Amino acid sequence: MANTVQSKKRARQNEKRAAINKARRSRIRTYLRKVEEAIASGDKEAAAAALRAAQPELMRGVTKGVFHKNTAARKISRFSARVKSLG
Repeated sequence: MANTVQSKKRARQNEKRAAINKARRSRIRTYLRKVEEAIASGDKEAAAAALRAAQPELMRGVTKGVFHKNTAARKISRFSARVKSLG
């Protein structure tokens, strides 16, 4: 339990920040799930559109500190390869 005024304030700030990060992470996962579903359906156009929508969200997560840069790059790279391989 926080005792000092400063530590109480930091605890409040951490709670607020955690909620924001959780919402952002959830939003990004939704975009990634849409790409996954489009790939599973086999629709190349829909998958490409979903990937184009997901990329800026994922990179925004990087700038906000929710994801590591290499994690985002890896996800985009793998999704791009899968979309490209669709017939």
